[in-house]
Amino acid sequence: MGDYSWVHRADDVDFDELAHLYRMAPLGDKPPEALATVFDNSMFACFVYADGALVGAGRALADGVDCAYIGDVAVHPDHQGRGLGSRIMRKLVELAQGHKKIILYASPGTEAFYSGLGFLPMKTAMGIWRDPARAIEIGLLDGEHSQS
Repeated sequence: MGDYSWVHRADDVDFDELAHLYRMAPLGDKPPEALATVFDNSMFACFVYADGALVGAGRALADGVDCAYIGDVAVHPDHQGRGLGSRIMRKLVELAQGHKKIILYASPGTEAFYSGLGFLPMKTAMGIWRDPARAIEIGLLDGEHSQS
C-alpha cells in the first residue's frame, strides 16, 4: 500500500478537490460549499493524501457523549481495493470511541463490509428523506411501510 498522509482538520482542504473526489468515488455530485458545511459541522474528519492529491475522505457527526454518526467515506477509484476505506472507517470509529453508539447507514450491498468492521444491523432504524421516492428506489428506505 502506498504512503498516505492523513489530516484530521478541514482548515486547508480544497473543497473543489473534495467535490471531485465525491464524484469519482462515486458519492454523487455535491457542491463544494455543501461539503464545506458538512465537514465543518462534523466533529471528526479524515482527509487522506497521496503525492499531494486528495484520495480519501470521511467524516462523523457526533455529540461528544451519546451518538456518533459516520456520514460519507469516499475513496478515489485508483486507491480502492487497497484497504484505504477500511482504514478511514477504523480511524473514524477510533475517534468516536466513548460514544454510547456509533451508527451509519449502509448502501445496499455494502452490509458485509461494515459488518467486518464490527457494525451490526439495526432493527428499528427509520428516517425521513428529502426525496423518499429516490431513497426507496435505490434501496435505502423500505417503501412497504410508508404512510402515503
